[in-house]
Formats: sequence, C-alpha cells, structure tokens
Amino acid sequence: MKLPATILLALIFAAGVARAATARPNIVLIYADDLGYGDVGAYGAKRIPTPNMDRLAREGLRFTSGYAPSATCTPSRYAMLTGEYAWRQKGTGIAPGDATLIIKPGRTTIATILQKAGYRTGVVGKWHLGLGAGKIDWNGEIKPGPNEIGFDESFIMAATGDRVPCVYVRNHRIVGLDPKDPIEVSYGRPIPGEPTGKDNPELLRIHPSHGHDQSIVNGISRIGYMKGGKAALWKDEDMADTFAGEAVKFIEQNHRQPFFLFFALHDPHVPRVPHPRFAGQSGLGPRGDAIVQADWSAGEVLKTLDRLKLAEHTLVILSSDNGPVVDDGYRDDAVEKLGDHTPRGPLRGGKYSKFEAGTRVPFIVRWPGRVKPGVSDAIVCQVDFPAVLAALTGQTLGANDAPDSFNVLPALLGDSKTGRDHVVEHGLGGVGLRVGNWKYIEPASGPTMNVNTNTELGNDPQPQLFDLGAGLGEKNNVAAQHPDKVKELQARLDQIRQAGRSRP
Repeated sequence: MKLPATILLALIFAAGVARAATARPNIVLIYADDLGYGDVGAYGAKRIPTPNMDRLAREGLRFTSGYAPSATCTPSRYAMLTGEYAWRQKGTGIAPGDATLIIKPGRTTIATILQKAGYRTGVVGKWHLGLGAGKIDWNGEIKPGPNEIGFDESFIMAATGDRVPCVYVRNHRIVGLDPKDPIEVSYGRPIPGEPTGKDNPELLRIHPSHGHDQSIVNGISRIGYMKGGKAALWKDEDMADTFAGEAVKFIEQNHRQPFFLFFALHDPHVPRVPHPRFAGQSGLGPRGDAIVQADWSAGEVLKTLDRLKLAEHTLVILSSDNGPVVDDGYRDDAVEKLGDHTPRGPLRGGKYSKFEAGTRVPFIVRWPGRVKPGVSDAIVCQVDFPAVLAALTGQTLGANDAPDSFNVLPALLGDSKTGRDHVVEHGLGGVGLRVGNWKYIEPASGPTMNVNTNTELGNDPQPQLFDLGAGLGEKNNVAAQHPDKVKELQARLDQIRQAGRSRP
C-alpha cells in the first residue's frame, strides 16, 4: 500500500526529529559534594538507601575508575568546567567566600561549548568558584559570575554552606535582599556587635569541631563574618528543597529546546542540616541523612525527566567533586554514628588525599536512548567533559582550549572499554599519577595526616608505587622492587607538568 505524500513527509520529519534528539541530547550533570566511592548502594554501600542513584546505575553505565580532578572542591570544579588541571594555575585552591571569579570571562568552558551548540545552559546549587572582579558589593550587581562564562541562567550560593555570605544569588543579585538591611561581609576582622561561635557558643545548635567559629547564621557558626540581609538568609534545612525546585523549574521552562543543567548539590558537605523529613532515614546521623537527601534531589530531576517524557533523550551524569570526609568541622555525630559504613569503600584516603579515595568517586552515565546499561573499568575523569561535550555536539576545540581534556566519548557511551591512558590525582601537598594499574605518588614533605579530619594525605618523603590490580587499598608500596617503573612514571609526571598540557 502506497502512503499518501503528506503522511510520508510527516513520518520522515518525525524520524528526523528523533535522530536530532538522539544526536543532540539534553544534558544534566548532577554533581554531589563530598560523596564517597562507598557512599552509594550501587558501589557497595549497605546502610544508606540511595534508590535514585542506584536507579541511574541500573539503567546506565557505572564506572569503577571515574575520577574527580582534585581531592577538594574548588580545584575540581575549575578543572571540570575548563578542562585544565587546577594545579597548573595559582589561585585555584579552596576559595574563600569573597574570592573573585577564578574562571575569567572569555575562557572556553563546558557551558560556552554547549551554548555554541544551541543549548540553553543553567547552573543551580553550589558554585565556589568566586564572584566579581574585585571587592564585591553584595548589595548591588554581582558580576562577573556564572553568566559571564557560559551559563544563561544561574541560581547559586556564592561559596559553600559553611562560609558567609549565607544567601542565594540569582544571576547577578542576591535573592530577597531588603535594601533597607544591606549585607556586610568580612573575611578579615570581626564585625563589631555581631556574635560569633567562638565567643557565644550558647547561641549554637551545632558546635564546631575545628574552625567554623565565626558568624552565626541559623544557629550555626560559619567561616567569615557577615551582618545584615536578614530577609535573604538561607535556612539550611530548606536548601535541598530550594535547589531541587530551581533545577526542576529550569527543566520545565527549557525542555522544548536542548538544555544543559549543571545541578551542583551541596549535600553531604558540612554543615549537614537535612530537612526534618530525612532525619533518621539513614541511622548514621546527619551525614548519612544528608546523603539520603542528596539522593532525593537526584530523584526529583529524574521524576521531572520522566514526567516530561525527556528521559530517552537526556544524558545524565552523576558524580562527586571529591572523596568523602566524616568530620569536616562540626560536631554532628557523623563519627560517632558511622558504625560499619565505610564512605571510601575499598579505597584508601578520602577528601584532601592523594590516595585513591581522594579522587576516585561515584561516576554514572545514563542515556536510555543511547547508552547500554552495564559496568565499565575504563579510566575517565571530569576534566574530560569539555572535550567530550565538544565531540558530542560536533565541535572542535581550539588549540589552547581545555589543555588536559581527553575525548573519551566512546568510553562514556559504552562503545569502548578504553578511556584515557592516565590520570593525574591532585591532593593536598602534591599529585599522584595513575597509568593503567600502576599508581605512583611522588615524594613529598608535609604531614601524613590531616589531623582535623583524620584523613591520610599520601605525603611521604619516599616514592610510593602501588599495583591497583593487586588491591585497591594501596597498602603495599612496591617502589623499591620496581625502580625502573618509578623512574618512568616520575618522568611522565615531569613531562605533563612541563608541557603545560596533556591533551593530544
């Protein structure tokens, strides 16, 4: 039977639309904060329910060797957005709350790459990459910021939950600020007349374990000093709801065109103050409950994609900015209630560390219309996102763009079992290098432990060499038995440093 021409044309048009949707998917990056390799059910966690993250793993590709670029937050975010290892640039360490914008306008980022491909781009959640170009007037227009480096829309916190100012910023202005009650922010001297956690512990409902004893907001003392802006202050218990609501709204308002959402969760970073409906859900105290809340946040996005029938044509990436930490500045029962849960899983170290748990993190890719579910051992890193997304959208990076970003798109889509051949692992005090199953940490002075967080940092005056194929725990240093391999990997690391780039 011959179809009428109008019907035939309609079918051809529909097929073309379907191919275009598959070729240029919506992209959602869900970026948790301090979520460890062993904190997710799909990676072996038994005590904390993470049904939405587990669903992503079940329906997508779960990577066992997925890496954050650094063992701390600001450097990872910088490298992930720009495709350049943060240790190459000064001023990319953990940013204070009043830091200027670290990524300069005009720089190629994953957001600018996707803008060029016709995507509507947005960021919701934790930023921690600085704002402004000098001393910030928090009561006026706050720029440059995310909107100047590729994001069409932004709803963020300036830094982290444990740093002032404790307000949200939509695009260039603080949300809900009363001009009659201006904000004052100081990272130097205390503000006269304002209570602090150090001097007024009786005003606190959560007490610091180290640091975090300056301005008090919502009964919690923070890093830095602030005054005013009462109507604009966030309530920690509502933060996940606020961010999830903004993420859902972005998808709803932009789903008729290709969109990119960078959904940067705050959980389970300190201070851990989950909404009361999550209290007690993990049995592990506020840290475990904050992970349950993070999982709920991811679920709100998945539910929205399902409701709008977008799941088949949306690439979702779930990962974390660095490895886990239990006590990171507040006495919140995280240590006492940890029980037999191991946030780092089978790995060694954690946040701040050059050992594997500092940078090897949960890393899941789901695209039902394209990616076959399974598990991959390919080495991939968040620093690869610029090259990957450029390739996905048919673009070519400039010669000076994303100098450490590899096009591992075939590995991320499950078409190849091979990712990058090496990854540099950045922690406090230096770097390590993984090549295949060999892990090398060059000699470094400095403390071996972060005494505040009880985390092994990986510093040692002697070279360290581990065979990850023989065990992920990095307990057996075989440098003395393999001097040629030590020499080879040190030379490789030196070459990567001196070249100023590692991208082929």
